[in-house]
Amino acid sequence: MESVGARLRRATSGLAGPDARIEAELLLAHALGRDRAWLFAHADDALPADAEAAFAALLARRSAGEPAAYLLGRRAFWRLDLAVDASTLIPRADTERLVELALERLPADGTPRVLDLGTGSGAVALAIALERPRARVVGVDLSPQALAVARANARTHGLGHVEWRAGDWLAAVPGETFDVIVGNPPYLAEDDPHLDEGDLPREPRTALVSGADGLDAIRRIVVDALPATAPDGWLLLEHGATQGAAVRRAFTAAGWRAVETQCDLEGRERVTLGRR
Repeated sequence: MESVGARLRRATSGLAGPDARIEAELLLAHALGRDRAWLFAHADDALPADAEAAFAALLARRSAGEPAAYLLGRRAFWRLDLAVDASTLIPRADTERLVELALERLPADGTPRVLDLGTGSGAVALAIALERPRARVVGVDLSPQALAVARANARTHGLGHVEWRAGDWLAAVPGETFDVIVGNPPYLAEDDPHLDEGDLPREPRTALVSGADGLDAIRRIVVDALPATAPDGWLLLEHGATQGAAVRRAFTAAGWRAVETQCDLEGRERVTLGRR
């Protein structure tokens, strides 16, 4: 019977990509019902046959292209462990920059109204709600399945002050105004080669693709969000690393002021924001 450590090494060599080792660890811990720390403390233990069978099945699905986050049903984001499934975009570390910038514009002792557009698993809305417990946060998504995941995540983390709405961007909150509006809308072009890479082929296409140049949703949001933003309020949108100039032009044309683009940790233009 193979040891835990030996099986991990063999699994890592059979997986592709820079995250092969950590994915193998996460999948084996999941098969065992343990955490990753247990794997290191028990590297010389024999791997039970039932765990080996479960692990082998997970590895086969991963090798066939199923995202590790969907296999695990979880993804860490901010200070949260979030449930995810095939109805939701997988939260990524780059999007934490959007949360940081929003929090800079939300006083810790205030009661602001915050809107998260295209909330998916609820990652951004819940991260903001966690850090600003007095805020009224609303998460919007067109997918009922994604909203069910977001609601479950809110319950898991005891963030009952987040409200969830089904609808198409700002149409879900008619007549309402917010101090800060954030969003990670789809921003890939229909023919973007990245759609065939990594986890993207298995993620919901409607959460990824937005027209011929990827900016259809952003162009609509920057126009529709202006009347839904309180005086001196903010709109912050995540976008692709090469889209900063085009997104700034869209913000300015729609009437936003103090428009600027902030970079992610890799120095890539990632979030454009403007003030009403």
